[in-house]
Amino acid sequence: MAGVKIKTINAQKLAYLEHTGDYSSIPYGQYFDKLYAWAKEKKVRPGFKPLGIFHDNPEKTPPEQCRSEIAIPIIGDAESDEEIKVKELPEMEVAVIKHKGSSEEYQNTYKTLGEWIIQNGYEWAGPCMEVYTKKPKVKGEQTIMYATIQAPVKKKEPLLRKLADKEESTESKTEESEDEPKDEE
Repeated sequence: MAGVKIKTINAQKLAYLEHTGDYSSIPYGQYFDKLYAWAKEKKVRPGFKPLGIFHDNPEKTPPEQCRSEIAIPIIGDAESDEEIKVKELPEMEVAVIKHKGSSEEYQNTYKTLGEWIIQNGYEWAGPCMEVYTKKPKVKGEQTIMYATIQAPVKKKEPLLRKLADKEESTESKTEESEDEPKDEE
């Protein structure tokens, strides 16, 4: 599957709004406007590429319960308030794929990414992120999205190694119990 790469992203500070509900109904423009206005008011420098962090799989979670965070990177010191939160996103290894297409085509891009992760010996290690590289364009009745999808990953431990570790652990516990002095009555 062409187009998927592994890379390390640097730690960064984010200002974000929490959203619960169908991912297709997120008012991105409204949220980004609020975030950039907040950054200006707090006198912090916003990053150029806004992003979304998606905590739930919409195929397994009812749409009205899907949780997301719509965010902008910031440079500078600012505190969370009632509406806009601030947090540190740690450095992490991610599988990356680019998406350019209608929002309806996201499912195919995510499927390609998920298959690549499994086939290359990785597993998901956190919520997926979409970094928006350009403003969406409307063509006819479709909205064309430009995003880099980043899935936090970690290398899967080979099954044989897991079994060997489990066996070693069981053996050492057995040896420890045999070495313990027995109470003689």
